[in-house]
Amino acid sequence: MKYMLLIHQGTTPTPGSPEWDALPDDEKGAVYAAYKALNETPGFAPGVQMQPAETATTVRVQDGKTLTTDGPFVEIKEAIGGYCFFEADDLDAAIELASHIPAARMGGAVEVRPLVER
Repeated sequence: MKYMLLIHQGTTPTPGSPEWDALPDDEKGAVYAAYKALNETPGFAPGVQMQPAETATTVRVQDGKTLTTDGPFVEIKEAIGGYCFFEADDLDAAIELASHIPAARMGGAVEVRPLVER
C-alpha cells in the first residue's frame, strides 16, 4: 500500500527561522540526521521543500469566477509544511515511519493517508 505523509508544521522550527536559529546545534543535527535516515529507508520517497504557509495563495471558484486569497485557507498552525510518500506493507509500518519525522515530536503532526491505486 502507498501512503502520503502530510507534515503539519504546527510550531515546528524550520531552517532559516529565528526559532530554528535558537535551537542547539545538536538538536539541529538530530533533525538533519532524522531526515537522512528517512531518505535512506526503502520505500520512502521525499517531497520537495515548500515555502512557508504565509506565501500560499488559496484559489476558489464561485459562480464561474476564480477568486484568490493571500495565504492558506487554514490556520497557519494547521498548514501543511511538507509531504512525502511511503510504500509499506501496512498502516502500522507507515505510522512507525511517520513517528520519525521531526515535526511529529517538535510541535507539529504527520497525517498518514493511503493513496488510491488504480
